[in-house]
Parts: sequence; structure tokens; C-alpha cells
Amino acid sequence: MSIIFDILEELANTSVRYKGSRVNLFGLPKFKNYSSGSLRGTMFHLIKEGFLEDCDGLYVTPKGRNYIRRKIDSLKQFDFKFFKDAPKNLIVMFDVPEPKKAEREWLRWHLKKFNYSMIQKSVWVGPSPLPKEFLEYIKSIGLKENLKTFKLAKGYNFEK
Repeated sequence: MSIIFDILEELANTSVRYKGSRVNLFGLPKFKNYSSGSLRGTMFHLIKEGFLEDCDGLYVTPKGRNYIRRKIDSLKQFDFKFFKDAPKNLIVMFDVPEPKKAEREWLRWHLKKFNYSMIQKSVWVGPSPLPKEFLEYIKSIGLKENLKTFKLAKGYNFEK
């Protein structure tokens, strides 16, 4: 091989961390744990779905930026704590469509964190009221119309 190839290969194979990601010295992301076929297929899928556009190089479309923003937003955490022995007197029911799967999983994770218990995958019971900031965030990510709450006259008993 030529010295040019050796230099370029060395530069491409050397990796550094830049903004939390592994990149080579050219600034290209390193995906060493994935096969090239898997990467090509994923890139094709991202272009086909409209997240990326290929015209004189790849760029992220507005749809892709919206997807990234939703993913970042879905990481918002709420640290509200209910007492372990608080009465479970609020039923939360939801029907979140498949395109919002990440938000649905985020909702389930927070209900567990709030000491809610699952009756069915989309029916949970736990203490009330849900935190105001949490409900405002639910509204801001477009889940309010997919969520219903029902206040029980007395606490739910799992023993019966």
C-alpha cells in the first residue's frame, strides 16, 4: 500500500472523544460495534423515513430534528416522592399510539417511580394527586388527550 493510504487509515482508525461521542481524527463518528451492513441499512432507513436527506452530503431534516428534540425531552426527570404507605386512590389509564412509544415507556417508568402499581400495561393505580409539573409536561409532549385519571372513593387494595 502507499504511504497516503497508511496515513489516512491511521487517521481514520485513531479515535478521540468529542462532545461525548467517539470520532476519528476527521471528526467522523466511530461505530465500531456495528457491522457496515447494519450501518448502511440504518442510514437507508433514516433517509427513507425522512429523518435524513442526501443532497451533496447528509443532513438532518426538520422531521429528524423534531425526533431528536422529542428524544431529548423524553429524558426529563421528575423527582416527586410519594410515601410508600400513601393510599392508592387514583387510577391512571392511557392509550398512547405506537409512534409515541418512547413517551409511553417514559410514562410507565415515571408511574413506577411514583409508587404506582400496574393493573394492566395501560392501567395503573397509585397515590394522588400527580405532581402539577408532571401533568404540565404530559400536556406539552402531547399525551394529555391519551391519558385519563379517575379518583377512587377509597384506596385500592391489591390483597383481595
